Amino acid sequence: MTPRYRYLLMAMGMTALLSALWGGVIRLGWSLPPLRSGMSAFHGPLMVSGFLGTLIGLERAVAIGQRWIFAGPLLSGLGALALIAGLPGRTGPFLIMIGSLILVTAFIRIIFQLPAFFTATMGLGALSWLTGNILWFGGFAVHRIVLWWCGFLVLTIAGERLELARFGFLSAGSRRTFQFVTGLFLCGLILAAGWFDLGMRLAGAGLLALSLWLIRYDIARRTIRQTGLTRFIAVCLLSGHAWLGVSGLLAICFGGVSSGPEYDALLHALFLGFAFSMIFGHAPIIFPAVTGLPMSYHPRFYLHWILLQMTLLLRIAGDLAGWTPGRQWGGLFNVFAVLLFLANTGYSILSSGVPGKAARNNY
Repeated sequence: MTPRYRYLLMAMGMTALLSALWGGVIRLGWSLPPLRSGMSAFHGPLMVSGFLGTLIGLERAVAIGQRWIFAGPLLSGLGALALIAGLPGRTGPFLIMIGSLILVTAFIRIIFQLPAFFTATMGLGALSWLTGNILWFGGFAVHRIVLWWCGFLVLTIAGERLELARFGFLSAGSRRTFQFVTGLFLCGLILAAGWFDLGMRLAGAGLLALSLWLIRYDIARRTIRQTGLTRFIAVCLLSGHAWLGVSGLLAICFGGVSSGPEYDALLHALFLGFAFSMIFGHAPIIFPAVTGLPMSYHPRFYLHWILLQMTLLLRIAGDLAGWTPGRQWGGLFNVFAVLLFLANTGYSILSSGVPGKAARNNY
């Protein structure tokens, strides 16, 4: 029987997601009543740390099976609720920072038990999240630390894909190439602390190179030839890799932008195009594993995937062309795509069969 606290942690993450979406629509210029004054400024932290951080922390805790690790997603979820409620001081950033510290501690344990480059890569992702949260707690502007949050998602997902790619018998050369491109991204990440523009461009080169590596070596290139859920997962993964390349290319072109349409295009190519394509693909595997509830695949899953791809293209085209209506409508329908994903996922869970029957992990 699945412990009930997992549902509570999942609910915290979903609350952060919905609040971030609401704030994001307001930031696009749509007239919606704010949940509270000034909360739209926390759109990014709620999405990255409140939702994605809590979700990834919960998935890691379930996979490792040590109860103390659940304190990580609990604290990041509580930190998100503190931001939403407007608690005084730095309560929210502090709780999220400690939650990310627990995730780093968990990965240190994993690396000692299973020393491998893929575990080290995921551990660096957790460390990147912690570094960004420390800087955020210290009062740094979000645009100066968002690259560290990007590193959290990019390195975590890249490490997971490397773990699966090794079953395709990677050559020594392909492994060295992976190490080089992730090292290139990390160099840009560190360099951006002192030379923001140059660091962003170098990190962008790393992202572009990593996307090409993933497209070339990810097992999704083979599984896309199959049918049903396996093909859907592959489609989501390969589209996510492509969006990672787009974000890298935009970072090379625009460098250290801190606001405006170029900043919007760069970040949402990564956080929506890359991250949510990955979420769409992994959901049929992760949700049953975390909740113990069944989730059956249905071709309607392609609807939220297609809606996200098309509306993100519209949004980024609006950003790059200076076409505000395209950016606003694209952004609004980005939100609808995420909501449709939640609706499809919920309906799939409710209409599935035997409790605890998870989708096959063959992606």
